[in-house]
Amino acid sequence: MFLWLFAVMLWASFAVVRHADALAEILGEPYGTLILTLAVISIEIALISAVMLTGDAAPTLARDTMFAILMIVLNGLTGAALLIGGLAHREQDYNLQGARAFVAVLMPLAVFSLVLPKYTVSTADPTFSAPQAFFFAAVTLLLYAVFLVIQTIRHRGFFEQPAVADDGAAIPHSAHAVRSLPYHAVLLALTLLPVVLLSKRLATVVDFGSGRLGLPVEFGGVVIALLVLTPEGLAALGAARANYLQRSVNLLLGSAVATIGLTVPAVLAIGLVIDRPVTLGLDDAGTVLLVLTLVMSAMTFGGVRTSLLQGAVHLVMFLAYLMLIFSP
Repeated sequence: MFLWLFAVMLWASFAVVRHADALAEILGEPYGTLILTLAVISIEIALISAVMLTGDAAPTLARDTMFAILMIVLNGLTGAALLIGGLAHREQDYNLQGARAFVAVLMPLAVFSLVLPKYTVSTADPTFSAPQAFFFAAVTLLLYAVFLVIQTIRHRGFFEQPAVADDGAAIPHSAHAVRSLPYHAVLLALTLLPVVLLSKRLATVVDFGSGRLGLPVEFGGVVIALLVLTPEGLAALGAARANYLQRSVNLLLGSAVATIGLTVPAVLAIGLVIDRPVTLGLDDAGTVLLVLTLVMSAMTFGGVRTSLLQGAVHLVMFLAYLMLIFSP
């Protein structure tokens, strides 16, 4: 059952990415990667919402999914993209101002959402009280909205490739035929539909299977994160290989920011509606790994060029995350 559900939803996710990629080619940057990011994050929100509404899901699964997405994006996929790009092109250029904008928004949002709840004293568990949940959901959504205005209107140039590479690499285009904007927009919505409809069933299967096989609770979050990120991750790796690192940066860092900026308000709102506390605070090991990841991301994207060394460092941190799942 799990394999069938996962395969069908993964196929639908690739279809979503295909139509989002076509829209990216029609609209240009940064709208193209923004559409793809929002489409992927909508899948994540649907899955996490279904998990929360099953009634018997682990209270930490929403947190584990968001943490898994951050670790996979900021360490696994970013490390792989930089390593692939570094091996193929030695050093790669990107827009420093855009990358800094992503990291500047990501750092406080990630700390507010995944670290701060452990240190608040309004509740005994690593959760927010109702007033705190309402406040942080509102400010998180507001900050993400401000970021979208910067990305798409006021400073759109921050998120465009600064210059054409010397080796003549071209911007990667969709491998499929590109038709009209309404055509791809409608099919994008229709291909999202089976993912949303099957989300609750997959959540039930993952929850049951993890308990039956004695797997760590965090494993369910990794499964959902992999389902959400696989198509987008492949697109980011392809862009890095084609020496268009800015598209990879937009996709990967955009996913990380959107994961916090949209998912946290959604799960906190659901928790308030169904009167169920949402456990967001990470344990000590997770907190250390998250802070280290944020610091290294700031250092990686603190210069105008990247090399395979930064990719290797991020991949090592991703391997450390995987090890801590099965051997905490």
